[in-house]
Amino acid sequence: MSSIETLGRARPVRIPRETATALSLGFVVAFLSVVVALPMAALIWESTKEGSAGFWEVVTSPQSLAALKLSFGVSLVIAVINGITGTLIAWVLVRDEFRGKRVVNAIIDLPFALPTIVAGLVLLALYGPSSPIGVDVAFSRTAIVLALLFVTLPFVVRTVQPVLHELDREMEQAARSLGASEATIFRRIVLPNILPGILSGVALAFARAVGEIGSLVIISGSLPYKTEVASVYILSRVESGDRAGAAAIAVVLLVSSFLVILGIGVVRRLTTRHDVAQARA
Repeated sequence: MSSIETLGRARPVRIPRETATALSLGFVVAFLSVVVALPMAALIWESTKEGSAGFWEVVTSPQSLAALKLSFGVSLVIAVINGITGTLIAWVLVRDEFRGKRVVNAIIDLPFALPTIVAGLVLLALYGPSSPIGVDVAFSRTAIVLALLFVTLPFVVRTVQPVLHELDREMEQAARSLGASEATIFRRIVLPNILPGILSGVALAFARAVGEIGSLVIISGSLPYKTEVASVYILSRVESGDRAGAAAIAVVLLVSSFLVILGIGVVRRLTTRHDVAQARA
């Protein structure tokens, strides 16, 4: 047998599964470290340049507290509204057939593609001093709510839709055959199955609302103690040369959003585990 034939029949080199797993894990850790961990560490380091006393002085100043309270309060309202309306929209898109369904689907994804500052301009044109419908809520907290509703619209819808698609409708039909009302079917069968998706979307909507800045710079007016949210306050700190102060407020937003996402993730996991235990029983 010639050497060429021997090479042609050589078996392909197989990488052991443990080695492949280690390489994949190493890549993931390295990528996340460069993209996420190191920038966050740099932010925390920047926030402590003036020491812990300087950090708390910035965070607990009256203007900072007012901006943080407004951001968290409005974001909580936005998360609740999205949890309800997003679930309803997802239900309609999955369970109902109507003309223009594809257009509605495209509109829901629009906030993902549209620059948020453009969203601010759109809302200002519609609800500003020159409103074609005669509604002027610019530079008010109502304007902040409208802007955040616009940019966070897709999150709950897009996390609930796949769950509704995968939901076994035979259980609903069986419940109807036993005389259960539609409200009972939704509460006892549908809601427990889609709740993890709702919670995921709510967490993402809250985190996005807390950190939103593009649409709010234009339409909120950024009035201290009135319509100045934390993200805009951070921008004003940066523009005034106080990078350490801006980083301190940013760390508060970062930690708060992370804790909310982590907490909802724990609740979602416990809910799923409870449902699995019931199914096995």
